[in-house]
Amino acid sequence: MNHQPDSKPSVAITGAGICGLCCGVALAQAGHSVTIIERDTALPEGDADAIFFEWIRRGASQFKHPHAFLGVMSNLLSEMFPDLIDDFWAAGARKITFADMLPEPLLHTASMTDEDERLWLLMCRRATMEMVLRRYAERQPGLTLLSGVRVNRAEINTSGPFARIEGLEIQSLGENSAPSNLHADLYIDAAGRGSHFKRWFESAGLHVESESHDAEIVYYTRHYRLREGVDEPPRRGKHRSAGDLGYLKFGVFPGENGHFAVIICVPKADAALHTAVKDNDAFDAICRAIPGLNPWVGEASSVATTDAFGMGNIKAEWHDYVSETGPLVENYFAVGDSAVRTNPLYGRGCSTGIIHSHLLRQVLSEDLSPADRARAFHERSRARLRPIWEASLKEDRAAIKRAHRILEGESDQSFSFKRWLQASLGDAINRASQEYLVVFRGAMRTFNLMEQPGDFLKERKVQLLILWTLLTGGKKNKAARFVAGPDREGMLAELAALEENRAFQDALSSARAAAS
Repeated sequence: MNHQPDSKPSVAITGAGICGLCCGVALAQAGHSVTIIERDTALPEGDADAIFFEWIRRGASQFKHPHAFLGVMSNLLSEMFPDLIDDFWAAGARKITFADMLPEPLLHTASMTDEDERLWLLMCRRATMEMVLRRYAERQPGLTLLSGVRVNRAEINTSGPFARIEGLEIQSLGENSAPSNLHADLYIDAAGRGSHFKRWFESAGLHVESESHDAEIVYYTRHYRLREGVDEPPRRGKHRSAGDLGYLKFGVFPGENGHFAVIICVPKADAALHTAVKDNDAFDAICRAIPGLNPWVGEASSVATTDAFGMGNIKAEWHDYVSETGPLVENYFAVGDSAVRTNPLYGRGCSTGIIHSHLLRQVLSEDLSPADRARAFHERSRARLRPIWEASLKEDRAAIKRAHRILEGESDQSFSFKRWLQASLGDAINRASQEYLVVFRGAMRTFNLMEQPGDFLKERKVQLLILWTLLTGGKKNKAARFVAGPDREGMLAELAALEENRAFQDALSSARAAAS
């Protein structure tokens, strides 16, 4: 029996972020009539710099934080929208290839394969990503984008075997605007962590099973631009431009046209560092105290283009909109952060969002009843995304424990066999990935979400190389983990020296003013 009408179901999408735009473009190209509703204002005219500095995106808290398209997303976009990728290159986006990411020991011994061509990143500022995607979406037949429009509520009908959304009450944010109703066959929630649908469902008596785990960090970013004539510092070598000092995580995200961002993540419980990363001078002092960041943020290298700004409420969240008895709402689909949210530190959000959108596009192309369609999307989402989510959660928990040990002053000499074994195995995997191409390639597949987390560790050759490294590496394995930088007490001393210097400069300025 054919469950689909002659024409493709119409679609309403809430949220015109990266996930909503990708989903909308894919469905419009598949023949659906698509309307995207976005609370924030329309994309302004201008180039990437104008968009970055002038566009206000209150609905996307991560808008000015750094992003990257991992291999899984880069390849999906290339295959589905090849002309879109050309637009990214025209806007200055960068392609980071597998060869670019090779560790130094493998530079002159690696033999490239066809698989390696798929292990690449697309990097530019998030504002540039949205600029390119929006302009591409606006050119698509069958896609309408309503900007500056909020969704007040969803009209939910609970009288049938499964609840259905009958329409959305929408309202322009302009003066004297009246609410109106928008109707579609299918409703896709790409509104991210600020989505109201879960609350509306709960109010209608529909319980959503959810998990939420706090990552217990704050995440701060500052943007810079290399000075004229200054080349980008090398990212290989002795001092890495990304790493984990235990009490602090850091990373450089190169963008387009000399722009780059630095992120610093610290535990929420660390009041001293939490206060410091909010201050521009202290943020720069932290960067300059870390050998891997100093070449980027030194006064002769770059100039800051923004203040330091942060993002909190960082959680791993999972929401199930289908229960054992069937879908809560048979014509509703949550994609991206509305359903699956991971710590942005790992850079997986955009890529899991497009995986989710791709799964939905596939499900909607099949001959299924509404309830079976919702079940299929739920089952495929769990199969593909749940392992990624659980791996991210595991990383969060390990980082929380390590940070707490440092804050509580627990000596590195205090012995835990379980912790020693985990650290030794992790060190062996890390060093083996720097020494053996097959291990590095597998790690890159996991990093780029091209396979489920850790699948490469099931390969016999990889297991033998890691075991050999574990048995023979000794102190070299631990050294491969080492990231140069001060310990927490040393970093606090650097910040104290900054404060003393500022106090001296203030006193000097006051004395000069009094003398004049």
